[in-house]
Amino acid sequence: MTDQANPFESLREQVDDAAAHLDAPPGVLTRLKNPERLLETNLTFELDDGSLETVRAYRSQFNGDRGPYKGGIRYHPGVTRDEVKALSGWMAYKCAVVDVPYGGGKGGVAIDPSDYSESELERLTRAFATELRPLIGEDRDIPAPDVNTGQREMNWIKDTYETLENTTAPGVITGKALDSGGSEGRVQATGRSVALAARETFDWLDRDLAGATVAVQGYGNAGSVAAALIDDLGGDVVAVSDSSGGIHDPDGFDPRAVKAHKTETGAVSGYGDGASITNEELLTLDVDLLVPAALENAIDGDLAADVAADVIVEAANGPLTPDADDVLVEKAVYVVPDIFANAGGVTVSYFEWVQNRQRFSWTEERVNEELERVITEAFDGIVEAYEGRDVRDLRTAAYVVAIGRIVDAYDQAGNWP
Repeated sequence: MTDQANPFESLREQVDDAAAHLDAPPGVLTRLKNPERLLETNLTFELDDGSLETVRAYRSQFNGDRGPYKGGIRYHPGVTRDEVKALSGWMAYKCAVVDVPYGGGKGGVAIDPSDYSESELERLTRAFATELRPLIGEDRDIPAPDVNTGQREMNWIKDTYETLENTTAPGVITGKALDSGGSEGRVQATGRSVALAARETFDWLDRDLAGATVAVQGYGNAGSVAAALIDDLGGDVVAVSDSSGGIHDPDGFDPRAVKAHKTETGAVSGYGDGASITNEELLTLDVDLLVPAALENAIDGDLAADVAADVIVEAANGPLTPDADDVLVEKAVYVVPDIFANAGGVTVSYFEWVQNRQRFSWTEERVNEELERVITEAFDGIVEAYEGRDVRDLRTAAYVVAIGRIVDAYDQAGNWP
C-alpha cells in the first residue's frame, strides 16, 4: 500500500477529468476544487492524571451550493489538513451524485484513540465541539461519525452544542444513538449501499453476484456490513483483512462469524482454518469482486498492475489513486467509485436529519427501502452518463453527474456580491 499520494491532489485531478466533459467556466471549476473555508485548531484537554495535552484538529467546509455542509469526524493519527480538505470535497460530490441536498464537510483530530481512556476522549470531543460551535448547526454544517468515531462521540457533540446554545437541536449532528435522536438503519447504511452498488453493477454487466468470489480489505463497520450483505446476496467471501493482517480461504467464510471473532479478539486473524495473508496480498487476489474498505491510497499505480479482480467497489473514501485508475482502465477493471458506493451513510444521515426536523421517526424498513431507491436511481444516472458521454470509467461518469448538479445550483443562485 502507498501513503505517498496527496489525497487533495487526487480529488482535484478527478474533478479535472470530469470537467473535460462539461461546459463549465474556469472560475467555477476553480471553486469546485477548493474548500470554501477550513478550521485548523489546537485542542487542549485534560488527561486522567491531571496533565494537559494539545492535539491538532480540523474542519473543512467544501461547497454549500446545494445545502448545508455535511460530513464525518474521524480520529486517526494520519489526519492532515490536505486529507480533510479532500474528504470534504468527496463528500460534496457524494451528496450530489445521489441527489441529497447537502454540501461537503469533513473533520478530523490527529490522534490514535486507543491511546486514551473513555473519559479523556469525552473531554477531547467536547473541546472539539466547543471549537466547532460557531460553524455547525442544523442548517449550516452537520457532522457525523467517520473512522474511529461513532454514536458515543456524536452524542457528546450534540450534548455540548445544545448545552452551550441552551436549546434542543438533534439535527445538529447525525449518527446518534436511537434514544438521542438517531435513525434506524444508520449503522448499517454505508455497508448496505456498498452491497447494493455491487448488486447493481453485476446486474448491469450481466453477471451473477451469487457465487462470485469476494475479498474485503478493511473489516470495520462498512467492510463487515458489506461482506455480510453481499453474502446474503449469494456472494462467496473468501478473504478479509484489517490493520493486523488478513485471512484467505477459497472455500469461503461466514462474514458474521468473522466479525464476532474480531469483536472478541480485536482482529480477524486467527479465525478458522484460513491462511494468513497481508493486506497487499488480499488486494491482488484473483477474485470477482474486491471491496477496499479501509483508508485512502490503498492501491497505487504499481499495486494496480497486480490487481486481478474483475470489479472493485470502493467502500472507503479514496482507496485508489489516480495512477491506479489509469492502470485499471487499461486492464478493463470496472471500478465503482466511492462517491457513489459508500453514499449510504450520508443518505441515511439525511434521513435522520429529516426525521429530527420533523420530530417523527421512520421504521427500519422504510429507511432501507428509501436507501435502495436512492442508490438504484443514482446508479442508473451514472450508467447513463457513462454510456452517453463517452467517458472512460464509472468514476468520471459519477463526477460528471455530481459536478453538473452543483454547477446548476450555483448558476441558479447567481453570483453575489
